[in-house]
Amino acid sequence: MSNYMISISNADVLRDGTIHDPRSKLKVKAYDLLKSRFKPSIGEVRFFVTAGNETLAFETEGYKRHRQLLILQMISRYCVYLGLFEAQIHSTFPN
Repeated sequence: MSNYMISISNADVLRDGTIHDPRSKLKVKAYDLLKSRFKPSIGEVRFFVTAGNETLAFETEGYKRHRQLLILQMISRYCVYLGLFEAQIHSTFPN
């Protein structure tokens, strides 16, 4: 299992952060959709996570044909870090 670095810029918005993979240099940005504005970027890959009443968006930064499995592993590690053990990852915005 790879080690990912997680950086969170503001303690008030714990759900907003960035996951870094030092090996591939890929970054995945997390957005709390209840507290943050999320505007999708062209050319990046995005996933959405639901856990209870929480909805998070994840978007890559600097995507260069990385494996989707790597992105999903990074997202799942972030969810475990936040304690969202019942999290479900979706490829499109959940209804």
